[in-house]
Amino acid sequence: METWWNVLKWVLVVLATGFVGYVGRFGAQWLIERARARRQEKRADRPAENSPAAAAPTPHSAPKDALKAEKKRAKAQAKAAKKAKEDS
Repeated sequence: METWWNVLKWVLVVLATGFVGYVGRFGAQWLIERARARRQEKRADRPAENSPAAAAPTPHSAPKDALKAEKKRAKAQAKAAKKAKEDS
């Protein structure tokens, strides 16, 4: 009789743990969705002209952009030279 009682206790413990885990997961997902909705509302309320992505490039970023383009061009040339060397 005692063995059945121990088995029943463990089954109930496992079921209770599963229930708590499910409810906790559901609650966490609900909280995450609620936070995302609030964040979306805040973003929708902000005017678009204040966003950094919509801002015009500054004079300070022009040299960086030119440097980046030069690096990209040099990398493409090196890649083409390597491919031509491998093909021959």
